[in-house]
Amino acid sequence: MFLPVSGESICTSCIVQVRSGCCEQYEAKIHLLSGQEWKEELKNLTKLLHSAEEPGGEEVDPWDGDGAVEEAIWKLRMVYGTGAERKNYEELLRAKPKGKIPTSRVITLKAEEAGELSVKLDPYIRTQRRDGDGESAETRIWPLIKHVEVTLPKSSLIPEGVVLVDIPGTGDFNSKRDEMWKKTIDKCSAIWVISDIERVSGGRAHEDLLNESIKACQRGFCRDVALVVTKTDKLHLPEYLRERKLGNQAVQSQREAVLERNEMIKQQRSRNLKEKLKRKLPADSKALETSDLVYTVSAQEYWQKILLTEEETEIPKLREYIRKRLLDEKRSMVTKYVTEAFGLLLLTDSFNSTENLPNEHLHLSGLRRFVEERTELLEKAMEQCFAHIERPLQEGVRVARTSYRRILGACLVRSKGNQGFHQTLKAVCLKNGIYASRTLARIDLNQAVTQPIYDQIDPVFGGIFRAGKPADSALMPHIDAFKHSLQEKMAEIGIRSGWKCESYKKRFLIQEISAILGGLEGYILRRKRRIYESVTNSIQNDLKPYYEEAAQITGKKACERMKDVIRRGVERQVAEGMFERAQERMQHQFQQLKNGITEKVKGSIATMLTLVSSQGDGLYKELADVSSEHREMEKLHRSLREVAENAQLRRGMQDFLRMSPSKASPRT
Repeated sequence: MFLPVSGESICTSCIVQVRSGCCEQYEAKIHLLSGQEWKEELKNLTKLLHSAEEPGGEEVDPWDGDGAVEEAIWKLRMVYGTGAERKNYEELLRAKPKGKIPTSRVITLKAEEAGELSVKLDPYIRTQRRDGDGESAETRIWPLIKHVEVTLPKSSLIPEGVVLVDIPGTGDFNSKRDEMWKKTIDKCSAIWVISDIERVSGGRAHEDLLNESIKACQRGFCRDVALVVTKTDKLHLPEYLRERKLGNQAVQSQREAVLERNEMIKQQRSRNLKEKLKRKLPADSKALETSDLVYTVSAQEYWQKILLTEEETEIPKLREYIRKRLLDEKRSMVTKYVTEAFGLLLLTDSFNSTENLPNEHLHLSGLRRFVEERTELLEKAMEQCFAHIERPLQEGVRVARTSYRRILGACLVRSKGNQGFHQTLKAVCLKNGIYASRTLARIDLNQAVTQPIYDQIDPVFGGIFRAGKPADSALMPHIDAFKHSLQEKMAEIGIRSGWKCESYKKRFLIQEISAILGGLEGYILRRKRRIYESVTNSIQNDLKPYYEEAAQITGKKACERMKDVIRRGVERQVAEGMFERAQERMQHQFQQLKNGITEKVKGSIATMLTLVSSQGDGLYKELADVSSEHREMEKLHRSLREVAENAQLRRGMQDFLRMSPSKASPRT
């Protein structure tokens, strides 16, 4: 209803977030680059263009099709008008943009109906044709747009709490937009790569997007990747029947042909995607267990139902997927909230309690010593867990040292020569080895030379941070074991101390341990991205001086001279231990994660024990009576625990059925 659609090219020009809220109208907020952010991009765009005009410089066709120069000219013309590409940086700073830019750098659009907002929003977010000069003021400010947020009135189509994000291409030349592209894709809990039926059959764009999505699975929050093939009702029946290679089974109608072709696409693409995931993720990863890696959808048939039923369009499957994921996320969030709130109420009641036994402080001292011992064991378990990355990391460095020349050569040598590549390479150097475009595949020299390292470490890295199944190489099961050992000890000390079976203090300790250690998961996931990117960031940092040197090169044979600077820089840095430094930096990041977890555990548990050992006098006697809130929260907590236990039983039964012999007798 809101986003432009095209069967020929990427048509959304920026990141668009859609969510439902409490507003009564349809609303869109268009966020623009700040003045400083645009100045940075303007400087790079003019450097890119005017290096070609230096005396003795290589002859460059501005519409060479390689993307960098074409996009730079297009952006400047859109913002400043025809001829802007011939002006220098200082002249453009003084020039007035053709579009109206609000001082707040935010444009707000409102409408009573979805269609009305769509019409208003379209000029801002649709990728504009490059053969025109741009007619409207809205169209002209497209290069300044950072991202767009659309809020709908409360809707059953997009349940509250769900955010759908349209992320076009594989990045952006602007540093801020490119960083936002990366951060946004890393925050997604699920990624759907959208490609229409014709492009998925013949193009490579969706393959590049799938590769970027799998990387996001490794470094971010994403746990599911799927390919969504659209416009699957499009089929030319005589051509399909002529090329069909499926034996003697007859196809009687357009509907049968569409369903047969869709099933074939699902099988082929599911097999290909599963192979990609197997190379990168642990063998027991949840992403590999899902039955739906590919969806074949038709929005037109969903509304018209001429050929396909509503279920056959698979849009209901996508909606059901969102509904189930939302329920899982909400259940997790509510459980954490109720656990923490219940713990606080138990603490309040413990302050009001008259239960104060003579030897209690001795038992709590014993508990402190037990916590220290168990924390030391947790540290050792984490060291053993992280040690699994050492061997593949070393092997990756060895392979990288033997293959970097070949990889770099493949990146720098083009089959058609330097025609059209000169300015693209200039753009790569201006951005420290990376050229991201909304319309072309992402170029990342740092990622390319480190790919042999990632090929070795990816399955092990994914195994360390996976959730669910216990394994020596997985981090979270060690933290869960630590949690259970503390809870058992607290229950035991409660009995020794003479606390009643339903003692507030005992229950508070057990509850609070769940809350403290449950909160670690978010911290670990945030650190995961920094650890994963430490290898490429290290390489980029070491090569930065050479990228900067190459970016300044102009004049005769500039392209070859830029390549020579990059090659020379890589050779020197490899000789000085570039890959080994990257290895050390990843190891250091793992060490920092271990230290961070240990510090958080020690600090939080020390605070908890200090609170529980406080005596029930002074200020605490003035606390309000929270007995009714306590009962209500206890009831909620019990019901959530029952739901979790039932879900665990269901999963256990499903696992049992999957493991059962397929040739079991009917009686069995």
